[in-house]
Parts: sequence; C-alpha cells; structure tokens
Amino acid sequence: MVLTVVIIYIVVATWLSLYGFNAIAMSLLYLVHRKDRVVLEPLTEFPDVTVQLPVYNERYVVERLLDAVVALDWPRGKLHIQVLDDSTDETTGLIRARADLHRARGADITVLHRTDRTGYKAGALKMGLECSTSPFVAMFDADFVPAPDFLRRIMPAFVGRPKVGWVQARWTHLNEDYNPVTRSMALMLDAHFAVEHIARNRSGLPIIFNGSAGIWRGACIEDAGGWQSDTLTEDADLSYRAQIAGWQGFSMPEVAVPSELPVQMTALKQQHFRWAKGGAQTLRKLIVPLLKSKRSTWYKVAGLFHLSGYLTFPLIILLLITWLPIILHPDWVKGIPMTFMRTFMSIAMLGVPIQYTLGQIVLHRADIRRIVNLPWFMIIGTGMTLSNSLAIFEGLCGKPSAFMRTPKFRMEGGSETWKRSSYVMSADPTAFGEVMMVGYAAFMTLESWRSGNLSVIPFLLLYVLGFATVAIGIASDNGPKWRRPTVRAKADA
Repeated sequence: MVLTVVIIYIVVATWLSLYGFNAIAMSLLYLVHRKDRVVLEPLTEFPDVTVQLPVYNERYVVERLLDAVVALDWPRGKLHIQVLDDSTDETTGLIRARADLHRARGADITVLHRTDRTGYKAGALKMGLECSTSPFVAMFDADFVPAPDFLRRIMPAFVGRPKVGWVQARWTHLNEDYNPVTRSMALMLDAHFAVEHIARNRSGLPIIFNGSAGIWRGACIEDAGGWQSDTLTEDADLSYRAQIAGWQGFSMPEVAVPSELPVQMTALKQQHFRWAKGGAQTLRKLIVPLLKSKRSTWYKVAGLFHLSGYLTFPLIILLLITWLPIILHPDWVKGIPMTFMRTFMSIAMLGVPIQYTLGQIVLHRADIRRIVNLPWFMIIGTGMTLSNSLAIFEGLCGKPSAFMRTPKFRMEGGSETWKRSSYVMSADPTAFGEVMMVGYAAFMTLESWRSGNLSVIPFLLLYVLGFATVAIGIASDNGPKWRRPTVRAKADA
C-alpha cells in the first residue's frame, strides 16, 4: 500500500510537470519564431464565400451578428450568408425579421431552421454545408462581431497555399473588464492565440480551429470526413482529422475579431466542462489515427501533449489524494530526493505564468499592468479542477452529452440585467464537491504547517482559494436556485 501511494505520487507529479515544461517550450518556440515573416499574396480574384452562423437561443446578440456579417466587404453575388438556427425561443423571430430587412437591401441571406438539434452545432454546420456550393466557408458564433475587412484580410492566406485547409483569426473581448471571470478568461485566450498558436503554427506543429472567426476550405472539410458530432469539440476533432490527412491550419493573430466572454461563474464552469470533455473524446477518438499517421515523431508528440492537455485536471486530483498520506507519513518517502522533485515541479509550474505573461507583453505592451489578472486566472482555473476532472472521466469512458451552449447577454455596457434573464444557468451539484475540496485542501495545509513542511503551503493555499472562489462565485450567481442544469441528453452521432 505504501509503495503504491508513493509510486502514484511520483508518476503523477512527473507527468504534471511535463505539461508545465510543454508550456515553457511553447513560449520558447514563440520567441524563436516571433519575427518570422509571413508574406501573403494579394487577392487576384474573389471566390464565393458562404458565411455560416450557427445560432441557438441567442436573442441578445443575434441581430448584432447579422448586421456585422452583412457589412462584410466582399463583392455582391460572392457573399452568401447562412443562419443555421436551432432556436426554440423568440430568437427565431428576431432572425427572420432581421434577415428580411437585409435581404430587402440586397443581401443574400438564407435562414435554415431546424426543429431538433440533431448533431448540435456539428449537425447544423453539416446541414448548411450540404446547401452550399462555395469553395470557402467562414464561421462565426452568435456573440462575434467581425470587422468589414475580415474576409479581405483572411482570404489571402489561401492564395498559393493549396494545402492550407483553414485559417484562424484571433479572438478579442468586448467585456473583458466586467469581472474576475472575464478578466481571467481574456488572459487565457490572449496567450492561446498570440503565443501558443504562433509557436505551433510556425514550428510546423498541429493547431486547432477554435470554432469561430475562421474560414475553411470546403475541399478540406470533405476530405477530412466532414463535421461529426461524436465529440463536444467538433472544431478540434475536424482540425486534427484534417491535419492527419495532410492538410495544414494557418493562424493569423493580426486579424482580431471581438466576441463576448461569459460573465457567470456557472457558465464558465460549464463551458470548460464541455471543452474538457470534448477534448477527452477527441483524444480517445484520434490518438490511434494520430500515432499511425505519416507525421513526424516530434509532430505526434506535440499533438499528444496538445490533445491531452486537459488531463492535467484529474492528475491534480490524484496528486492531492496521494499528497495527504505523504504529508501525514513523511517517512514513506525517506530516501527519495523530495527536494529535487519539488524543485522540478516548481520550475514546471512556471510554464503557464510565463506563457500568459508573454501573451500580455505581445498584445498589450503599453498596458502590461493587465498581468495583475494572472492570479485570478490561476485561482479560478484551479477551482474548476474537480468539474473538469469529471468531464475528462466522462469523455474517456464514452459517456454521451448534449452540447450545452454558453449563454451571452450583450454585455458591452457592463449591465447587470443579465441576472434576470432566463438564459442564466443554474448551479450543478459539483459545486458541493468544490466546497468539500476546500475543506480537504485546508486540512492538508494545516497538516503541512504542523509537520513543518512549509514549502508546499503556497501550492495548497492555491487549491483552497481556487475551490472557494468557484463555489462562492456559483453561489453568488445563483442564490437559492441550486438545482441540476438541463439534463445532458444522449448526443446524436
């Protein structure tokens, strides 16, 4: 028993550290390639482009989306807009009225309304693709607001690059200063698009399409097997299938598209649950095809780290479970170089802060004070460890789920009226688990103090603060409305 606990602790600690060093590697790769010049050929012709807008119950933002897409600067007759509407509320009426208005002014808008959500977002995109003859397909989620020059800036990336299957723009944020939830998410997304995407893309490593603010080559979608709904991250799934088939992604962080961040802790937690579970489903689905592909060993290793990134959350839970008996019985690890292990882990833990700090330097050099939001990200991210671990478990075990969309409220003005909206998500029972984790981490902290093991206390306090912040945030969001959210129905394959 003792030996088993110690072995699990060492394996988990080492495994977790590798993800930290991977983040450091991404930062170094960015620094190596940051000045690489990417020359884009000018457009000599303007191909047909279909813009797909998957929408499900988005009454606050859908009109803004339609207005922005209609204003895209592309030749008339070459721009075709599809509203893929799965809504069950008044959003459908708003879409039809707005589409009629723009259609009367000459825009080519088709509204495709489904009475069921078969396949969820992937199913809607697949249906729209069947109704399109355009060689290129742009996509925007309901809360995005592309600038008029979006197509003219993105489309040159396809010129002279026949193997580029999709191009991804960078997300910016309409409401990042609203609360700690939005500020922490903005920090994460800034690093993802401005550092990690560039590091991977310019090093010839796999990247993903992030589901919105990008353009696909229709031939790539078809060659990779089309949109499939057997994961909750249809974007990552298609991206990797395309790259395994020999296509390439292309990142253009210089093209920024504003979008809205979730303001509710419960919504953020549900969003990350979907991302984590979808990531686990994609890993389960594609790990063998990736390893069997003709890609280089380095490419495969980088892809495995990328696809399995959310495994850090169950690893953290395992670390906490095995950490306590070692704290209570320090003689169990007698003879093991624990000082070296802690130093190794401490260096690895710098990976994420380094990458996120670099993201702020790259994008906001004039306002580097934004990095003060880093502690919020570390705290909130740590607090979602339990929920994300459950998501990973469900994904790896093949448990199906419905696609739970993240509600948006058009928060441009910082209004608090969203709290009275029917879109507000109710808390799920894992919040009680997070309260229990506060007590567990606090007990570990006290035991570490009592035994004189002071070096681990800062790490343990991060878990205490993280779980407490998420639990308090959810209570603040929901008040007395503690109930299970809408049942996760079986996903349609």
